[in-house]
Amino acid sequence: MANIGLGLAALGRPGYINLGHSDDLNNKHSISAMRNNAFATLDAAWKLGIRYFDVARSYGRAEEFLGSWIRTRDISPDQVTVGSKWGYTYTAAWQVQTPPGVKHEVKRHELPVLQSQFSGTIKNLGTHLHLYQIHSATMNSGVLENQEVLAFLNRIRKTGIRVGLSVSGPEQSETIEKAISVNIDGVPLFSSVQATWNLLERSAGPTLAKASRQGLTVIVKEGVANGRLTIKNQTPEFANQFRLLKRVAAEYESTIDAISLAAALNQPWANIVLSGAANIDHLKSNVAAQELRWSSAIAEKLESLIEPPQQYWATRSQMPWN
Repeated sequence: MANIGLGLAALGRPGYINLGHSDDLNNKHSISAMRNNAFATLDAAWKLGIRYFDVARSYGRAEEFLGSWIRTRDISPDQVTVGSKWGYTYTAAWQVQTPPGVKHEVKRHELPVLQSQFSGTIKNLGTHLHLYQIHSATMNSGVLENQEVLAFLNRIRKTGIRVGLSVSGPEQSETIEKAISVNIDGVPLFSSVQATWNLLERSAGPTLAKASRQGLTVIVKEGVANGRLTIKNQTPEFANQFRLLKRVAAEYESTIDAISLAAALNQPWANIVLSGAANIDHLKSNVAAQELRWSSAIAEKLESLIEPPQQYWATRSQMPWN
């Protein structure tokens, strides 16, 4: 079984696309309130045995919160594994909702962005940074063919920091295939891949299995589909799927989020499955996934939940920041 890690996308910025994110934070969005909540959740994660933490330059103050927490708790680099990402710039100015025409984050995969963001990451995390990833690499971004970017990433790799990528969108598999083929001086550049896989969107599974066979660490993100695979998803169009999830979870004395994460944890190619919990209660519910004894019978009951990739990503793109 894979290990659970904690992603700080919902802990580091006041607005996010998870269903009910603002309610998860009790509508307390000040920097101090969010810092306190992040520290409390990180403390709980540590007590629960979580040792992998995922941040990004675009997650508001997530790197800052995590780095400060690590230092105040006197955690050494060999006690924890930290991954961060570059490529998106946070532009929401600590607002839950941005003005018309202003995005929450802007994606740029050019060399100057990498250089600037890597410097910021090192400032926040120092020697605790173990993995540095391209954030949401896609085929059309051209980042996997940008020789200047790849050369700089290779220099990072030579310092002992592992280099990876996260992927998103309906072409996740094609992007992973491309990344696997990237070699510099005969050595594979990427040692990890972070991809979306959940009960609704499973299309990357075979390619993630291939990546695993070739020695890459596989990190699963969005295991509860940004809240769509939780008790919060009361949308009418999801009513039939919700009833199925609720029935199966009850049958196995579990919860919808736990059974969803258990599905990812029990994929043979998965190494780490991220919880995106925004508070302690959600984290504890997520971690309960480790106690569920997975079986082919459970998997068969949930097979009908699969959505076509284009449909899944179209739905995700319409989720509101809150």
